[in-house]
Amino acid sequence: MVYQSRPTLGATRARQGRFGRHMIWVLLIGTLLAVIGLFAAWTWRAPALQSSAAVNDKQPADSRAFKAPEPAPIATPAPAEPR
Repeated sequence: MVYQSRPTLGATRARQGRFGRHMIWVLLIGTLLAVIGLFAAWTWRAPALQSSAAVNDKQPADSRAFKAPEPAPIATPAPAEPR
């Protein structure tokens, strides 16, 4: 038995949702939760990011690596002369 009184929809059209106020609320609440999560993670790690004493303690020892001799130049072959 075939129903002729209903309009038929394609598969793609049937899967598409409608935009409306519920979609806006979902997007706004999701964005707000993401911002709150990022702010919470930043405030949790902020004390570790502002302290620089651990890096400055090793500075004289690390600077010795920059007193290395100049590297030898790379020998490149002379360009061939055109004939």
